[in-house]
Amino acid sequence: MSEPRWDRLLLNATLATFVGDAACGLIEHGAIALHHGRVAWIGHMDALPAAPNELALTVESLDAALVTPGLIDCHTHLVFGSDRAQEFDLRLNGASYEEIARAGGGIVSTVNATRTASEEQLFAQSLPRAQALLADGVTTLEIKSGYGLELESERRMLRVARRLGRELGITVRTSFLGLHALPPEYQDKRADYVALVCDEMLPALVAEGLVDAVDAFCEGIGFTREETRRLFECAKQLGLPVKLHAEQLSDLDGAALVAEYGGLSADHLEYLSESGIKAMATAGTVAVLLPGAFYALRETKLPPIALLREHRVPIAIATDCNPGTSPLLSLRMAAGMACTLFRLTHEEALRGVTVNAARALGCHDRGTLAVGQRADLVVWKAKRPAELCYWIGGSLVREVCVGGESVTS
Repeated sequence: MSEPRWDRLLLNATLATFVGDAACGLIEHGAIALHHGRVAWIGHMDALPAAPNELALTVESLDAALVTPGLIDCHTHLVFGSDRAQEFDLRLNGASYEEIARAGGGIVSTVNATRTASEEQLFAQSLPRAQALLADGVTTLEIKSGYGLELESERRMLRVARRLGRELGITVRTSFLGLHALPPEYQDKRADYVALVCDEMLPALVAEGLVDAVDAFCEGIGFTREETRRLFECAKQLGLPVKLHAEQLSDLDGAALVAEYGGLSADHLEYLSESGIKAMATAGTVAVLLPGAFYALRETKLPPIALLREHRVPIAIATDCNPGTSPLLSLRMAAGMACTLFRLTHEEALRGVTVNAARALGCHDRGTLAVGQRADLVVWKAKRPAELCYWIGGSLVREVCVGGESVTS
């Protein structure tokens, strides 16, 4: 008898592949084979080329359990010092996000806490947050800087992000978010700070291999289109993709700007215009919706879902995990919130945390279950895809595999 060709074969699975035209790309009574960290075979069990025990070293029946690609959280601010629970109370008593920020709270308060934290302290505080996302099915995670706003603090944040990936055995993509807020020492020197970010901080961090993409906060309380454009030009010269916090609180036409640069994504988008949507559609820029921030801020302006659908802009969903406006540690819950708050279908929401989230990070080797893709997958304590958005809270994960290796079960 010849040697088995695969490392592992999962039988009698309900496979949500997100490939093809069928709902969720569903394959019932399915089988999936893993070999050398990739999907080696997938299809109906009755189409297997030989007896299971002849095909794989390890064979397991899943009793019709649901299997999906590993979830992808494509927008987080997961590395930060301290928290902002006190601002939660301020908002409950009527203060707006802008009022808190202009009074010295908001992002700047987290900057102060992050600057004073050592690299070890940042890692110790951030690790449980990353572990919570992994336990909920996340196998690829984006982490932004932007709470240092000075070179050394930004460097520490990005180093911690890289270390989290190594520690947990998952993929961590980093985004440099130097244009997140104006640090206190530059309140009267905006142009100097933008120059520092563009001409010194970004090149230094890129040279150290700490940056995968460049982001900015284009907003009235953040940075202008012109300041953002300057940063994007620097990113372009360095060969880095761009993404943008856009149209969260007002319409500054940031989505069109990031689309102009072929950006990976525009994120938030409550105030997105149809012209911005058309620009995103032309550029292939993903719309990343962040229902956790919408919920925490008690926002009432809904993202233009119908227009995004009409113009076929891919929609991704992320936690936006951050200390001030989205202290959310469950991507599955974010998907459910997108259904309830934004009226997405469960398939739209689940595509938003798999295939479209992968696209928002430029990771084209994951997000679907297909031959040749990374063997990042989740086996759920569920039978149907809708259950992942239906249940509020609780643990539904049975096993998480990253590159074919079980990392939690």
